[in-house]
Amino acid sequence: MSSKQKKIEAFDPNGMAQNTELFGLPFEEHEAQIIVLPVPWEVTVSYESGTASGPSAVRKASWQVDVLDPYIVDAWKMGIYMPMPAPKLWNKSDKYRKRVEAYLELLTEYPSDKTIQTERVKINEACAEMISWVQKKTEKHLKRGQRVILLGGDHSTSLGYIKALEKTEEPFGLLQIDAHADLRKAYEGLEFSHASIMYNVLETTKVTQLVQVGVRDYCEEELAYINRHPKRIQTYFDRDLKHAQYKGTTWAEQVNSIVDSCPQRIYVSFDIDGLSPQYCPNTGTPVPGGFSPDQILFLLEKLVESGKTIIGMDLNEVAPGESEWDANVASRLLFRMCNLLGKSSGFL
Repeated sequence: MSSKQKKIEAFDPNGMAQNTELFGLPFEEHEAQIIVLPVPWEVTVSYESGTASGPSAVRKASWQVDVLDPYIVDAWKMGIYMPMPAPKLWNKSDKYRKRVEAYLELLTEYPSDKTIQTERVKINEACAEMISWVQKKTEKHLKRGQRVILLGGDHSTSLGYIKALEKTEEPFGLLQIDAHADLRKAYEGLEFSHASIMYNVLETTKVTQLVQVGVRDYCEEELAYINRHPKRIQTYFDRDLKHAQYKGTTWAEQVNSIVDSCPQRIYVSFDIDGLSPQYCPNTGTPVPGGFSPDQILFLLEKLVESGKTIIGMDLNEVAPGESEWDANVASRLLFRMCNLLGKSSGFL
């Protein structure tokens, strides 16, 4: 019997968390088929901060998650593991977050200040280094045959993961669940802003198609970009989804349309502000409207049932605030996402 099997036999799925690992599971990194990669980074957040603390808060909240998944029984046995957030990356995020705050003050109050361009270059370089770090870490796990869920951090962290998948995967598309379109070019002059993640994906990678769901806060620049790329971008605006529901269209019918819009191989990028703010009030940029966790899980389950393959996922913009509510919601979503990724990858 392998060491992993011995751990499965000894683990009590009905008891309290038996250690401080993610979900209290007993596995080591090399035994897990799903790796949750924490990225404690929030340099470019443009409203409220706190997302760098998201991964640690989700780990702590995960100890209260029951490991029975009604959709995929015994999914935990495939092995899920999350390393501790890298202290150097977290410290760098804190350092450059302060620099961004000073930079934005200059940009607003003293737009002709000669130091603005110098600071912009340094901040962009730091963000590029983070993206490279994510890419290298993700590539390591993909080469081992493991699947990865990135846990942010702000939404800019996903770019490195997507670039890593380009090296190992056949052409794929991206399903974005988000309150924001994230299609701004160099928002506030910052090339790797969280508000520019999807612009950077479309402009710097070979992602074939972007399917956006729940977008309800966007600018003229982003709408124009969407309209210029009708074959590559399909946006299901929150307003349109809600208005159709008021007239009798069911969420199940809308999900069928969304799934049909997705290509065969798909990466799922989930900004938690895609949910209604009652579920994530402390996220960096909450917006009225949105979904319940069950609606999103229904969508992801139907995506798996369609026979399309989920090749990777991220869950971003979780900020714990003064309570554990956001991390509580996120940890339960994360567990179900791990299981769905495992099922779609043939691990279950």
